[in-house]
Amino acid sequence: MTGLRGEAAIVGIAELPAERRPTGPPRFTLDQYALLAKMVIDDAGVDPSCVNGLLTHGVAESAMFAPATLCEYLGLALDFGERVDLGGATSAGMVWRAAAAIELGVCDAALAVVPGSLFVPQSQRRPAPEPNWYGASSNNYGSPQAEFEIPYGNVGQNAPYAQIAQRYAAEFGYDPAAVAKIAVDQRTNACAHPGAVFHGTPLTVDDVLDSPMIADPIHMLETVMRVQGGVGVLIVNSDIARTSRHRPVWIKGFGEHIAFKTPTYADDLLNTPIARAADRAFAMSGFNRTDVDVASIYDCYTITVLMSLEDAGFCAKGTGMAWVTERDLTFRGDFPLNTAGGQLSFGQAGMAGGMHHVVDGARQIMGRAGDAQVADCHTAFVTGNGGIMSEQVALLMRGD
Repeated sequence: MTGLRGEAAIVGIAELPAERRPTGPPRFTLDQYALLAKMVIDDAGVDPSCVNGLLTHGVAESAMFAPATLCEYLGLALDFGERVDLGGATSAGMVWRAAAAIELGVCDAALAVVPGSLFVPQSQRRPAPEPNWYGASSNNYGSPQAEFEIPYGNVGQNAPYAQIAQRYAAEFGYDPAAVAKIAVDQRTNACAHPGAVFHGTPLTVDDVLDSPMIADPIHMLETVMRVQGGVGVLIVNSDIARTSRHRPVWIKGFGEHIAFKTPTYADDLLNTPIARAADRAFAMSGFNRTDVDVASIYDCYTITVLMSLEDAGFCAKGTGMAWVTERDLTFRGDFPLNTAGGQLSFGQAGMAGGMHHVVDGARQIMGRAGDAQVADCHTAFVTGNGGIMSEQVALLMRGD
């Protein structure tokens, strides 16, 4: 199939440590972009003047013209600017879009930066709008969700993901201890990663199952921990990649599939869009599932990881619980998964949570994971998941 040639690479990464509460003064999102952009470029060790592409999810201080706003604020003249809006799949979506633009010669080096702190300065004269209690749902006038979903209580994330888990249980059965093991193994990884919010706090299966039930069958310790943070990467062409200070992480394949927004309209809740996205990514890259040395799977809930592993083809449908039980998912194990702790144990810094998975894979391939380094790590599989398992992206990345 047509696709990427694998000639664009991640050469710089930056991830702020996760914080449950902000420890410094509030920063405008523009300032967060500037901080992360400098960190990423410095990390890559390249000339900032080579950066002529930028991808963003948005800027809190400007509802429109986000790339131009950042171009002006950062002092970067752009040949490629893109705003990506795929929820938790945004970051993975940014990476393949940047790689495609670079391979087409549209730009030479592209920043993909996602601030993750909502602790921003507030005007005393113009109070901030009320919080959005509807999560990913839209309660705006004219929205189908406002008419057909929200009035009936189908809102937010916890309940819809629990509905997916209940549907899975009805079809294949459900072993709570097996699913909890995903969180436990990821906590082991977080304990080896100093930047994780749960660093130094180990977890057992009993701890997970004894934590409060948020939405049956999902326990509190099977849901993401919201934190302050921010993440970014620099993607460059092959010429610049050869001059960077780190091992280049080549973007070899991708897939993206968007199937619906509200689970009410899903054809089948048990077969998620990652299946098509992963098949396309593997076909484009030429790799097999057995070539993957580390997997970084979007983990808003443990059920998301379980179903993503199945639908991405690492195990057969309905066998995921037995599969994860039989494997060591830690950085020392036979299937290293979310080796920095994932969003369950590193923390979810808002929209930056998706980029955490990109950096997790890139850091391992670069050989920079410290105590959590996977031995002989060359190939990473990364996923992003937006909405209620509704928009998903798969990436395959490879070191030289």
